[in-house]
Amino acid sequence: MSSGNEAFGSKRLVVGAHYGMRDWLSQRVTAVVMALYTLVLLVQLIAGPQLGYDRWAAIFSTQWMRVATFVVIVALALHAWVGVRDIWMDYIKPVWLRLLLQGVTIVWLVGCAGWTVQVLWRL
Repeated sequence: MSSGNEAFGSKRLVVGAHYGMRDWLSQRVTAVVMALYTLVLLVQLIAGPQLGYDRWAAIFSTQWMRVATFVVIVALALHAWVGVRDIWMDYIKPVWLRLLLQGVTIVWLVGCAGWTVQVLWRL
């Protein structure tokens, strides 16, 4: 017999990659940002003179293009973080190794974003 203490319809505890809608939405938003930036860059490449170093330098010499590029790099890092984090959470079972790989991934992505700042504002 039951003791009467069972909770019917109680919420189930979900563990693991339970970020759901927020991660799904961030992946879609960052993908749209990257796609729009690609279109803007392609228009600038097609509309301009012959492609070479001078043309690339001219494209990225304007402040709005540097800022747009940095925004896209941040979007790319967030997009990569969500995907790689989910891979680590799904396939790496030892917690210590998963945390180590996640830490290395974060350091790598932040380092790449920092390098982008150096490249963009040194042109």
